[in-house]
Amino acid sequence: MRADARRNYERLLTEARTAFTENGTDASLEDIARRAEVGIGTLYRHFPNRTALMSAVFQGEVDGILARSRELLAAPEPCRALVAWLRAIVAHASTYRGLSRALMAAQTDEGSAMSRCSLPLREAGRALLARAQRSGAISPDVDIVDLMQLTNAIALAAEQSPDDPELADRLLTLTLTGLKARP
Repeated sequence: MRADARRNYERLLTEARTAFTENGTDASLEDIARRAEVGIGTLYRHFPNRTALMSAVFQGEVDGILARSRELLAAPEPCRALVAWLRAIVAHASTYRGLSRALMAAQTDEGSAMSRCSLPLREAGRALLARAQRSGAISPDVDIVDLMQLTNAIALAAEQSPDDPELADRLLTLTLTGLKARP
């Protein structure tokens, strides 16, 4: 990539990250291009659609979650490792309004640009889940796709209730412990 094209690319990513943080993933692409001081055509040359831009913006954070999953594979308690990773997924999806919805859609559309983020996360989760299942802590019939959809649904619910910062953790705990009464 030429130096000027690289600068435009980086400015677009920076401005998109800011816009997605402030306004959610439905932020105006025209506004992102204007803030990056490029034309909308330049934005579309680098990112053919919104999901491609979102995927590029979130890739660094996904890389961090993937690194965390590799660390957790060596944790002494497989179930706690899985729960820690699920909390990281909820925190990531909650960072940008609309991200959890996009990640949920990517679960069923492996051809989308967001699948570049979603598929590696699913594979990392599958390894952590399998380890927890082998330990006997998690039922063998739990599937990673269902667990990821549920985790993103929790992030979506929390996004809809910004006045309740503890909601995501309560819902994740409820999901993991079930509705059974404790003695």
